[in-house]
Amino acid sequence: MLSYANQEIRYVGRVAEFAFNAPKPEEFGNAGVYWNRDGWLLPVYWTPLTPAVRPKTLISSLGQHLPTRYSPIHPITGNGNQKAYLAQIPRAAFDVIVASAVFDHIVLARGGSNSLNFEVVSELLDDAVERRVAVDLTLDDTVRRSVVMARRGQGVFRSNVERIERSCRLTGITNPSLLIASHIKPWRNCSSAQERLDGHNGLLLTPDADLLFDRGFISFSNEGGVLVSQRVQHADMRRLGFEHLVHERLGFEEAPTPWGNAGLSDGQRRYMEHHRAEVFIS
Repeated sequence: MLSYANQEIRYVGRVAEFAFNAPKPEEFGNAGVYWNRDGWLLPVYWTPLTPAVRPKTLISSLGQHLPTRYSPIHPITGNGNQKAYLAQIPRAAFDVIVASAVFDHIVLARGGSNSLNFEVVSELLDDAVERRVAVDLTLDDTVRRSVVMARRGQGVFRSNVERIERSCRLTGITNPSLLIASHIKPWRNCSSAQERLDGHNGLLLTPDADLLFDRGFISFSNEGGVLVSQRVQHADMRRLGFEHLVHERLGFEEAPTPWGNAGLSDGQRRYMEHHRAEVFIS
């Protein structure tokens, strides 16, 4: 990836992780006022390009490699296209741009492996939301504490979930000590304390199943069947012990579990629609 701003390309980047669901950053302010509140965060590790490259000075050789539609750079003038927020360019265009500059290939290949993974970034996003909860004067102290505990699947939220769910929908395990109360609509994406504490916004899952669900690698149909993302390799599902979810056909399909999951409650269905649309990587 290349970062273009103020007529210069100063950084080259590598996508460090699959995109995942996240709230629109507060730094955006009024930008994208009509955008959905929930979007996709793509972790990218950036390293400097030295010296910075001005595409305009390379347009005689660069222009022929730029895409004919949705190009971030005008192929004749070399000016930036203000309407292009994220655009794809051919490898040949990338090679022309970086040919006259230097960047650390080793750092780029390794950078972000520990700092930009799903667990670390989602934790940072949740921290930011928790700070806003801590100063929310519309919540009394008891509700505020309950909302903060709900972030970890504890307290009032877990009790509310346990009134609805009795076992892990993926493994059938019923031992409470082995189960996590997981939000269906992610805690950070909830719009109110009520959503964060609502038992219908939760499932009881084993740790492996919880990670797959939070990461968007699995979801559930309204009837309780399992949906498996194409992003998960069959071999990995087998290693996790989920052989019953492995399918040889292309795409994903709904897989009934051997424990005969009941369908979702009406309340759960509303939250699961959000998960399938905004979290599940289909």
